[in-house]
Amino acid sequence: MKAVQFDGFGETLYVAERETPVAPVDGVVIQVKAAGLCRSDWHAWQGHDPDITVLPHVPGHEFAGVVDEVGSGVTTLKVGDRVVFPFVCGCGECSWCASGNAQVCPDQWQPGFSGPGTYAEYVAIPRADFNAVVLPDEVSFDVAASLGCRFATSYRAIKYVAEVQSGETVAVFGCGGIGLAAIMIAAASGATVVAVDVNNEALALASQVGATHVFNAAEVDVVEAIKAAIPGGVDVSVDALGSIPTAKAAVESLRVQGRHVQIGLLLPAKIGDKATVPMHVVIAKELQVLGSHGMAAAAYPEMLADIAAGIIDPGTFITHRIPLDAVPEALSQMSTGTEPGVTIIQPLC
Repeated sequence: MKAVQFDGFGETLYVAERETPVAPVDGVVIQVKAAGLCRSDWHAWQGHDPDITVLPHVPGHEFAGVVDEVGSGVTTLKVGDRVVFPFVCGCGECSWCASGNAQVCPDQWQPGFSGPGTYAEYVAIPRADFNAVVLPDEVSFDVAASLGCRFATSYRAIKYVAEVQSGETVAVFGCGGIGLAAIMIAAASGATVVAVDVNNEALALASQVGATHVFNAAEVDVVEAIKAAIPGGVDVSVDALGSIPTAKAAVESLRVQGRHVQIGLLLPAKIGDKATVPMHVVIAKELQVLGSHGMAAAAYPEMLADIAAGIIDPGTFITHRIPLDAVPEALSQMSTGTEPGVTIIQPLC
């Protein structure tokens, strides 16, 4: 099979011929129909994740496809099933998995990090009975692949972590895939949404999916602008980018007793030991600072039902479709920034 791989962290990405994987006893082999190009995979390539210990390595963790082979221990899936998996696959046995919180399973497995990823024609996924989600006919492979890290993470962050209510105000910092998803989901929940970015094209997309106020952080003091538009500050802030300036501004934009959700990665390899959240503000305003990391398979049916019903439409964010051969260049370009919208890889094109 064909797959994108790298031989060393930060070294050249290229398309290689690899052995087609075999299904583990408790897993399946998926023919990848669509995969998402995500900045988390750029972090993997750069060596920012300690879970990657075997090289060469195939990145990629957002995907959807068709079951091609079933392990002997799998009882709930068959060849030909249309499926999607969360990017965090829980063990299915611990207390976190039992409570529906497999996204924080201590023994989690992630494609593209714990093992070979989804920038390939085929991928082997273990723990299939616990983590596989069969797709409704109304949800395409492209849309399902766009859910993995970004949309599903935002869905849980808005609906379950921040618990955004109708009538509340939400400020989203960063209008890439995660941020745009958070804006759409918050708006669909009845919130008034403020979008912040440094790219006017991204802000235009934010307006299209539900933001009622947009601010370019390169042009205005966003904290002042938000508080002028929303006196006292917002109920909820979301850092969907992951940087010291965005985390700080997001917290400072909150009203008293507001909630901040950190989705964007603030990895030690990127920020060192620098402080990211102004804790004096957190204390003085009695703020809540919350982390959100993916979404368990158990929560997928509600999200997929909302998509099938047209309440939310992740397909809106798909702006580019590329073949596997174009992935090395596309991922490399993330070293200088990300484009607005979501790029879907179609490995078998």
